[in-house]
Amino acid sequence: MDSGGFSWSLITIIGPILLALVILWAMLRNRKASRRDVDRTEQATRDLYKAEDAKLDDEKL
Repeated sequence: MDSGGFSWSLITIIGPILLALVILWAMLRNRKASRRDVDRTEQATRDLYKAEDAKLDDEKL
């Protein structure tokens, strides 16, 4: 029995289904963040920039 045809069918059928499931999982996992999460991220970024600016100012002195 030639199993080459079966392997090719498995790849061409199961492969796209698996890919679609992985894409769907990623989309559901990375849904739009809540406003609270966005605000927290923005504040952390501002704090980081302030700390880096302060460090650069200290090095210039």
